[in-house]
Amino acid sequence: MLITRWQAPINPNKEQIKILLEAEGLDPYEESLASQSKVAEYRQPFGEVRFVIEGELLFNVAGNQVLLRAGDRIEIPSNTRHSYANNSSSQCLCICANRPF
Repeated sequence: MLITRWQAPINPNKEQIKILLEAEGLDPYEESLASQSKVAEYRQPFGEVRFVIEGELLFNVAGNQVLLRAGDRIEIPSNTRHSYANNSSSQCLCICANRPF
């Protein structure tokens, strides 16, 4: 798991994040999670890259919890158990991409 916090005073928007991921050779897509929603623990055969655009996301990666906010990026290696939840009162919007093996 690799977490990167956006350091600039202004967070990037959806289009800028998509451009960043495309520059890495990835195919970005949007995902939104409603308030008080959870995604149960799962694994996948490819890596996952996720930027939080708005809201918050509580991630559990192999037993380690981390709270992500707008501008934060997380990379999860393939075959790593993870789950996440939006415990806030507003929607969470993410730009995600799958990293091939």
